Amino acid sequence: MAQSNDSQNWDLEADVVVIGSGAAGLPAAIKAADGGASVIVVEANYDIGGHAIISGGNLPLGGGTSAQKKYGIPDSPDLVFSDLTDWTIVQNNGWPDYRYNDREVMRAFADHCALTYEFLLENGVEFKPIAPDNQGGHNLGNSAPRENHCFWTKGPGYESPNNRGGTGLIRPLENSARAKGVKFLVNYKMTSFVREGEKSGPLIGVTTAYTPRIMPGQSTPLKSFRSDGNIDSIKPAMAIRAKKAVIVATGGMTSNLNFRRMFDPRLTAVLTVAGEPYSFQDASGELAAMTIGASLWGLVNQTLENGDNIRTQRVLATKWNYMTWELEFPLFPLVRATGLAVKDWHDLILVNQVGKRFYDETKGDYPHGNVYKEVDPYTPNDYRNNENIHFHPTNYNFFNAAVAMNEYSQPPDYSAGPIWAIFDSEAVKRNKWNVEPPYVDPDGYFFSANTLTELATKIKNEFQAKSMKGETLQATVERYNSFVDAGKDADFGKPAPKCKIQTAPFYAAWATPNVHDTRSGLRINAKCQVMDMNGQVIPGLYCAGESAGGFNQHGLGRCTTQGFIAGTNAAREK
Repeated sequence: MAQSNDSQNWDLEADVVVIGSGAAGLPAAIKAADGGASVIVVEANYDIGGHAIISGGNLPLGGGTSAQKKYGIPDSPDLVFSDLTDWTIVQNNGWPDYRYNDREVMRAFADHCALTYEFLLENGVEFKPIAPDNQGGHNLGNSAPRENHCFWTKGPGYESPNNRGGTGLIRPLENSARAKGVKFLVNYKMTSFVREGEKSGPLIGVTTAYTPRIMPGQSTPLKSFRSDGNIDSIKPAMAIRAKKAVIVATGGMTSNLNFRRMFDPRLTAVLTVAGEPYSFQDASGELAAMTIGASLWGLVNQTLENGDNIRTQRVLATKWNYMTWELEFPLFPLVRATGLAVKDWHDLILVNQVGKRFYDETKGDYPHGNVYKEVDPYTPNDYRNNENIHFHPTNYNFFNAAVAMNEYSQPPDYSAGPIWAIFDSEAVKRNKWNVEPPYVDPDGYFFSANTLTELATKIKNEFQAKSMKGETLQATVERYNSFVDAGKDADFGKPAPKCKIQTAPFYAAWATPNVHDTRSGLRINAKCQVMDMNGQVIPGLYCAGESAGGFNQHGLGRCTTQGFIAGTNAAREK
């Protein structure tokens, strides 16, 4: 609920209050501080970083960066804008990359992305000394390589929750923010916005609730790696006055089941989200802003099968299968298993909850989105570009097949249920997997048996609607083994199947897809000010990153750039 100022008592105050400490929140906080504002960052987690700190640390920033100039790569803000608004470009699954981007938002990004790259350098972020490329990039534009890669060496002040490249972005920005006087309030979640009037006037603050992370069997909350500059409090609730502005950088909405299903009803509870359980994209920023009249924007970019909005698992045998988790990860008691990384998809088959194959396991899991030279030759805004796009729609149907309703689907949502990887002991040897805890999670996400029929009856967890029938799984594997003998997959075209599944023990490992990006959110203008349902600015409210709509691109570039823009403008508020 929105609150008015009439009955609000303030516990803290700052010129600018930033909600979230990830790839958008930290640049916003630093730019606000650079502009002379006092800043408090509110973070619901025990440590800072959000999704960004456990990301790969890849930043799509172009427009004429010093890195592009160093390696002789021509680029400009005008070229970035042209690329990211080119209606003629589609992915190789046929879905458009840039057609529904908000032109005002894209112009602001194009004009600031090179500035943001230099800003990151100035605030301690180091990039690998290689030319910008396409690696890890999605929806970057066709005219120039723009993907940069953070460099990170673990050491004091740069501790990582899970040894990921995103640490090379987050820890330097955190260090810079603290050095510039930014204060951090961790373990507090924003619960509402406070306006001067009940439904009108400028935003003047936020309310928060204490949200400690306490591990099973422990009594004390987890602590952040760094505490200097943190605001110490264990009050159950805190109200914070924002004398200039509030910036929403809460990271999107894909962890909010009912919110995400507004865009795609297929996204049922069986699907986990990239980054969980370290951080959750809970739509808190969007919902709080909507309560005071904010509009959502760019909704089609969430519904389109674009880039890696949805992707196959990175690892097997753990519920949280976006990445291989480190044993030292502070939240490992929640994750429970590191997971098994797959080297060769010929070593297994994927089956649905009924026990039937549905897909060529070697195919790509998602369309990566247009990048440099994807379309060649390329003429900006020429409909004939489609003639130079190599369409491969069948390569990217994993998700459609995985969420298609099957005979075990049940009301009320008719979820297609989990996906299981089926393999044998020879596959374990080839991949050098350790199939004991803590590398696998036998409590619902990894099973073994000496026969396939026994294995099927063992597969049970909260998402498996009914027990898999042994005869169904046995028939599926026998048919697949016949394809190995024949050298041809007659069902789904897997090229020259190589490995039979025939040597006990047999295994079933969780292999269900992830929901990944948030690509729609609050409506913003070029200054990252949030707008209401009438297209009017809500005074004192800004938004950046995955909580903002109108921008179809994967990665940290839009987050850092919009944080840069929002922080700059928030500090200028009177």
